[in-house]
Amino acid sequence: MEKRVVFRNNVLPYILVAPQIVITLVFFIWPASQALLQSFLQEDAFGTSSAFIWFDNFADIFTSEEYLGSFRVTLVFSLAVAGSALSVALLLAVMADRALRGATIYKTLIIWPYAVAPVVAGVLWFFLFNPTVGMVTFFLKSVGIAWNHTLNGPQAMTLVVIAAAWREVSYNFLFFLAGLQAIPHSFIEAAAIDGAGPWRRFWTIVFPLLSPTAFFLIVVNIVYAFFDTFGVIHAITRGGPNYATNILVYKVFNDGFINLDLGGSAAQSVVLMIVVIALTVVQFRFIERKVHY
Repeated sequence: MEKRVVFRNNVLPYILVAPQIVITLVFFIWPASQALLQSFLQEDAFGTSSAFIWFDNFADIFTSEEYLGSFRVTLVFSLAVAGSALSVALLLAVMADRALRGATIYKTLIIWPYAVAPVVAGVLWFFLFNPTVGMVTFFLKSVGIAWNHTLNGPQAMTLVVIAAAWREVSYNFLFFLAGLQAIPHSFIEAAAIDGAGPWRRFWTIVFPLLSPTAFFLIVVNIVYAFFDTFGVIHAITRGGPNYATNILVYKVFNDGFINLDLGGSAAQSVVLMIVVIALTVVQFRFIERKVHY
């Protein structure tokens, strides 16, 4: 029988949800509406005058090779970050779930990177791979690999993917570990008695039961790669070299705050919001069908 909370005071439920509604209105609805309005305007660099130009800003960005290139860069970057962060986190969670000795220390060390801000994570990895004084760069040179992400686009993309995924692994690890520990061991023991090996037990029993957690993390990681990786890009490459790491969210910042193209930047932010919403809807529409609750 389903239990529902009943409030004697009809006003109390609205008071309880009011803070969340205010936060949503102030930090999401209002900025989004302002960006939508500004995307139809052409403003001067000082914001003192504006003209209503309808869809000209959208026409300009979709005919720009630089903007279309940033779409391709964002797609590669997002898939690489989400895929690597989820894969490594799942592997570490499985190992932590089986660990007997030092499990607490092992889990704590993995969780720590999530406390690091994205821009700080970017700075850390920047110094490790610094072409002049980086420790990792020195090792790579000793084995014959010339590393200079300030001039090499693929190397720059590899570095920002590593930095962005490194921080998100901790977040994914927490949820995967919680999901693994929630699976009854009797299911796995029954499969082992029936002769199923570790690999077969994982893919036929553990992973299907873990699919709700995996689906949630896929959605979260895609959103993270599109938006929250701005600090990593800004700290390491600033979109370079030659726009090799110029993802959509960084291009919005660069055009709006550096080049002072306020209308074009607003149009890009609207497109970015639509793309992320569409991706989320597609994930819920198609990927969720394979989720076993």
